[in-house]
Amino acid sequence: MAVRKKSGPRKKSSARKKTKYGPAARKDVGEALHELELGELESGRSGRKVTSRKQAIAIGLGEARKSGARVPKKAPPKKK
Repeated sequence: MAVRKKSGPRKKSSARKKTKYGPAARKDVGEALHELELGELESGRSGRKVTSRKQAIAIGLGEARKSGARVPKKAPPKKK
């Protein structure tokens, strides 16, 4: 009967990467979500109340970009 040889310690997956968002970006997004919960978050141009969670996150990330926080670039618009 052949004896199996144990392999060495496993390497960590290279697919794991650090987060691309900095702590300041998380703070801005958190503040935008808090304003959404309170019903105080308004969109930029029209000044209408924001009701969508996704839109609140986008507003928070936009504010983070303006303040110079570490945030990934915007995705290019999808082609139809």
